[in-house]
Amino acid sequence: MIEKLKEIYDRFVEVSEKIASPELISNQDEMTKLYKEHSELTPLADKYLEYKKAEETVEEATMMLEDADDPEFKEMLEDELREAKEKLPVILDELKIMLLPKNPDDDKNVIVEIRGGAGGDEAALFGADLMRMYTRYAERNNWKTEMLSSNITDMGGVKEVSFSLQGKSAYSRLKFESGVHRVQRIPTTESGGRIHTSTVTVAVLPEVEEVEVEINPNDLRIDVFRAGGPGGQCVNTTDSAVRVTHLPTGLVVSCQDEKSQHKNKDKAMKILRSRLFDLMQAQQHDEIANQRKNQVGTGDRSERIRTYNFPQGRVTDHRIGLTLHKLDAVLDGDLDEVIDALVTEDQAQRLKSQEGK
Repeated sequence: MIEKLKEIYDRFVEVSEKIASPELISNQDEMTKLYKEHSELTPLADKYLEYKKAEETVEEATMMLEDADDPEFKEMLEDELREAKEKLPVILDELKIMLLPKNPDDDKNVIVEIRGGAGGDEAALFGADLMRMYTRYAERNNWKTEMLSSNITDMGGVKEVSFSLQGKSAYSRLKFESGVHRVQRIPTTESGGRIHTSTVTVAVLPEVEEVEVEINPNDLRIDVFRAGGPGGQCVNTTDSAVRVTHLPTGLVVSCQDEKSQHKNKDKAMKILRSRLFDLMQAQQHDEIANQRKNQVGTGDRSERIRTYNFPQGRVTDHRIGLTLHKLDAVLDGDLDEVIDALVTEDQAQRLKSQEGK
């Protein structure tokens, strides 16, 4: 591993020297690639230098201790040696994680799809809560939010909604949110004060460009219709809503939020591309297909990745056994503690898998 890190550091030095001498770079594309590579290599290079420094400290302190006579100086060297020895395995573990193969989709923007599952109106209302949770998380990270498609109930709940979150490492942070989210609370419509259990399904898809998924226009059926919604004001008088059906797969996407038929079609195609990309990945990797099936499920009450319990003010992620008593903060977009724990668990499992090879 250290030899591999040395090669990475040598490449980092080479790239740094090229960037420092623009006259050696032939065109703008090469410059862009070099800056991107430099950005990716910098954390590894810094951590490698930190490891080498700790290693040198161990060697120097060990040698100096052999000739040290002064008690105070000897004690200082022993402290320095102990601290450096404790650092080395910690830095090595960090380097192992940094060297894990990166998911090529991690830097992509995401499309989040939320659908009410079991629980009727209460499930739809909680779907709206989850939509707010993710958009608030996006605000905290200075990401851009764009609504793509929505089906809102008269009570302000979400039957189905799709929106994109655009920002640095959006997919790497939110990819573990796919699955069934369960809520336990007393609905506003419940007169007897009984706690109800409802579910909402969440799917997080990497947003893909046209070049990544080629769609044959002949494989599409595009229907236009008059948009509708709760309340007379929300009903358009023109056929601006668009339904796109991908005939080979049967995937159907409808968009009616925009007044322009053209904009609705663009948004529908953006969702379709991401769904097709997700489907292609699932077909290529059986493991991913099974994982996705287990994550998203059917929306039944018994299938869940996370529970939001209002009476107890707690959030529990069942995959990692994490319980936080800060429900209001989580629903306000304070998700980092949950996401960091999921990322750490994923890294641990991947390290274990690699070491077992």
